[in-house]
Amino acid sequence: MTNVIENIFGKVFSEKNLKFFEKIILIAATLGFIIHLILILLNNNGYLDLSFFKDQLFVNPISAIYTPFSFILIYEAFLLIYFLPRSFTTAIAKQFEIMSLILIRKIFKDIPNVNLNDNWIENENNLQLIYDLSGVLIVFFLIYLFKKLREGLPQLPVHQNLDRFISYKKLISLFLVPTLTFLCVISFMEWYNYAFLGLGSGANIDYLFFVDFFTILILVDVFILLVSFQYTERYSQLIRNTGFIISTILLRLSFSAEGLTSLLLLVSGIVFGLIILLIYNNMEKEYK
Repeated sequence: MTNVIENIFGKVFSEKNLKFFEKIILIAATLGFIIHLILILLNNNGYLDLSFFKDQLFVNPISAIYTPFSFILIYEAFLLIYFLPRSFTTAIAKQFEIMSLILIRKIFKDIPNVNLNDNWIENENNLQLIYDLSGVLIVFFLIYLFKKLREGLPQLPVHQNLDRFISYKKLISLFLVPTLTFLCVISFMEWYNYAFLGLGSGANIDYLFFVDFFTILILVDVFILLVSFQYTERYSQLIRNTGFIISTILLRLSFSAEGLTSLLLLVSGIVFGLIILLIYNNMEKEYK
C-alpha cells in the first residue's frame, strides 16, 4: 500500500506536472490582469457599465493587480498541499506566506478607497490602509524569524516507521488535490452569483475560498496529529504540533473579523507559532 501511494504521489506531483501547473497559473494571471485592465478602461470611458458590481474593483487601474494575485494564491495553496507531507513546520510556514499574500492582495483592492483630501485619522478607509501596510511589514518580518528558527531545528533520530507516516500524509495530499479544485469552482460560482446576480450573503471577497480551505487544513492538521501519536512520544513534538494547529485556528478566525481585529488575530497566530517553535528548538537542544 505504501508503494502504491508513493507512486501515485510521484506521478501527480511530478516535476513535469508542477512546471505545467506553474505555467498555466502564469498565463491565467497575465490574461486576468490584461482583461481586468480592459474592463476598467471600458467602464471608466462609458463603453461598459459595471456600476452594479458590489466592489470598487473596476474603477482604479491599481485594482487590476488584485486579479493576478488571486491566481498566485491558488498556486500557493497547491504548493501547501505539495509540502504537507514534509513536516508540520514547513506546512505552517507556507500557511503564513499565504496569509501575507492575502493581506498584500487586499491592499491593492483598498487603495482606490483612500481619500487623500480627508483627515487620515478620521477616515476609516485611510486607517485600514495604514493597518494593512503595517501588518504586511510585521508579518513579513515574523515569517523571516520563523524560517530562521526552522533552519535551526535539531536533528532527531528517525523513527523506524517514519516512511509509513509520510505515506499517510501523502495520501492526504492526494485527497486534497480534488478538494482544492472543487473549492475553486464553488468559490468562483459564489463570487459570480454575488457580484453579477446579487445572490448570496456577500461573503468577504478577500477571504473567499480561503475560509473553507483553512477550515479543511485545521481538520487535516488534527488528523495528522492523531496519526503522529503512533510514531512519537516526545512531549515537545506533540506540544509543537498542537501549537501549530492553534496557530492555524487563529489564522482562520482572522477571516471572520474585520479591520484591526482581523489583523491582530493574524499577527497573533504567527507570533504564537513562532514562540512555539522557539521553545521547541531550545527544549530539543537540551535533550540532545
